[in-house]
Amino acid sequence: MSSGWAAAGALVRTGSRRLLLTLPVLWLVLSVVFLLIHLVPGDPIVQMLGEGATASDVTALRHAYGLDAPLTTQYGRYLTGVLHADLGQSLRLRDSVTHLVLERYPYTLALALAALGLGLATAVPAGVWAATHRNGWQDRVAGVVSLVGLSFPNFALGPILILLFSIRLGWLPVSGAGSGWGFFAHLLLPAVTLGSGLAAILTRMVRTAMLEELGQEYIRTARAKGLSEATVLYRHALRNALLPVLTVVGLQFGSLLAGAIVTETIFSLPGLGRLTLSAISNRDYALVQGCILAIGLTYVAVNLMTDLLYSLANPRMRS
Repeated sequence: MSSGWAAAGALVRTGSRRLLLTLPVLWLVLSVVFLLIHLVPGDPIVQMLGEGATASDVTALRHAYGLDAPLTTQYGRYLTGVLHADLGQSLRLRDSVTHLVLERYPYTLALALAALGLGLATAVPAGVWAATHRNGWQDRVAGVVSLVGLSFPNFALGPILILLFSIRLGWLPVSGAGSGWGFFAHLLLPAVTLGSGLAAILTRMVRTAMLEELGQEYIRTARAKGLSEATVLYRHALRNALLPVLTVVGLQFGSLLAGAIVTETIFSLPGLGRLTLSAISNRDYALVQGCILAIGLTYVAVNLMTDLLYSLANPRMRS
């Protein structure tokens, strides 16, 4: 019992340290997003009012949105607003940025999680299958399929899947989000598009990690004890082989969020990615900052959870 409490205490201390380390990262994300969006050429006020707007109208609207204040003042207001969960007002949509982000965020998160789930569900058995048939035709097939998955970018794979499964076969909807059970039908093709590259990377990672574990002494001992091959593979070897894969999954989740921008555009999903592209094209400062902040916070949170899971799975990481 005492060892269990000690392990729990070590995990809590590890989580607290990791959380403190994320605070400077969050501040850096906030600052970089603010500065970069203000360096983008173009005046959002002129774009809103049109080229025929008078100078007095431009000045009045710029003052109404606080864009005539010095950059340091705008930065201070922005940080204060973030601390109070107030991300400002969208210049184009005339709505709260917080409301717009929260409205679109579930679609992007669902897409990223679905792509992650499909990637893991494909990569783990494929990697184990390739490792247990090293240098056989099964291993070569897994290698070729992984290479194909890495070679197809989202913007190329998405239209191919639409042409095949939506237009030619008519099995799945072309675009949109749907509702209820229809949401999952609309999500399937985007998830496959987004998760194929991740599945290819993780398949190679699982294969490499499994080959390393299968050569360890404890595997030979387990087999000598008469344990079944399935027990040796999945209960012993795979459990240890997944430790480095956890780290890769945490890092690749950021790529899923970035890739969601392209994938949502291809499949017309009303997610955060399409909202970000629209805000950038309209020079909507507050909305761009809110969207990128949500993506950055998600990435930081996922990496924090990955660190905690790694510490939970590997007791040596808690010290």
